[in-house]
Amino acid sequence: MSRNTFALPDLGEGLTEARLVRWLVTTGDTIAIDTPVAEVETAKAMVEVPSPYAGIVAELHGTEGATLLVGKPLLTVESEPAAAATYVEEERVGSGNVLIGYGTNTANGRRRRRRTTPASREPVHHPPAERPRTASPLVRKLAKDNGIDLTALTGTGTGGLITRADVERATRTAKPPERPEQPTGPPIKERIPLRGIRAAIAATLSRSRSEIPEATTWVDVDATALLAARADLAAGDEPGPGLLALIARFVTAGLTRYPVLNSRVDTDAAEIQVFDGVNLGIATQADHGLVVPVVRNAHRLSARAMETEMCRVVAAARDGSATAAELSGGSFTLNNYGSFGVDGSAAIINHPEVAILGLGRIMPRPWVVDDQLVPRQITQLSLVFDHRVCDGATAAGFLRFVADAVEDPHNALADL
Repeated sequence: MSRNTFALPDLGEGLTEARLVRWLVTTGDTIAIDTPVAEVETAKAMVEVPSPYAGIVAELHGTEGATLLVGKPLLTVESEPAAAATYVEEERVGSGNVLIGYGTNTANGRRRRRRTTPASREPVHHPPAERPRTASPLVRKLAKDNGIDLTALTGTGTGGLITRADVERATRTAKPPERPEQPTGPPIKERIPLRGIRAAIAATLSRSRSEIPEATTWVDVDATALLAARADLAAGDEPGPGLLALIARFVTAGLTRYPVLNSRVDTDAAEIQVFDGVNLGIATQADHGLVVPVVRNAHRLSARAMETEMCRVVAAARDGSATAAELSGGSFTLNNYGSFGVDGSAAIINHPEVAILGLGRIMPRPWVVDDQLVPRQITQLSLVFDHRVCDGATAAGFLRFVADAVEDPHNALADL
């Protein structure tokens, strides 16, 4: 048997780390090539990592909840020598792996030979006096977390290796660090680490607030006719496009008339870069945090096609199956905060976009129609925009276009 250790693979989109959510195997398990062994969370999505080796799980490198770096050891497998030698560039029909650097290709059944180290080659040994005292990444992290200086320890492992037990022993005997006096107030009930998707959300929102000089404008809108139009578009058992899909269609039409709101600011080049086409982000609350799945080329879609694609990407974002590409690359965001039962909000722009449109709840309110006070279905639209790209007149023009379409949807859809 030979021991083969593989590292956390390249997860795409320039991601360099991931949080180990849970192991899908335990030591002693027998696995095949492409067996999912761990579930990890990146700044973009939750993914399962497949094994490139077949054999028996010998060692798990990392604890659940820990942050792993791409390229660092993930799992060690004991394999038959023949199986290990054919793994690296093997191509097998039927493998479904998509992680970069792992998995196999379905194009054909070719196998490429791997150059292996001859069995007769002797391993290199350091003389005892020159053997370095090093420690695994897990042990180094444990030492750092407990304030232990590894250079002051004598390793008890093979060749002077500093082990976890060495660090734990030093931690028990070390003098507790002096803690600064805590301010008066309630005790801390829970500590929630900012990592994974939550860390990415925090970084994006903080950057938006620090870089974008934003302004907000809003309008109350009579959506009575929109509700009626939505009912008219239903055909038989088909419910037709939903209200958010109809508003999304009005938004894409509005962005063709006010394209500067569908752009980004390149401060290095000192220019506003206006996009050719709309990738519409849909702000979505998932169990693992706020995500913004993207409907690509939304300007080309009808209201019904918009409904279908919105439902698909939102469902994928909520169940954690959305790809990194489906959660990035938006050019404008639509936020239906009315689904939480609130009327209005000054949303934060999804950096590096320059605007976000919010929709409040639709509810009956008194409204003046033809000098008569009548109950109507009213909602509030709010537009938060980057004041660097346009002034209030442009923002108001776009917002008024969408509001007019909501109040008179039949004419708006006829023009579209």
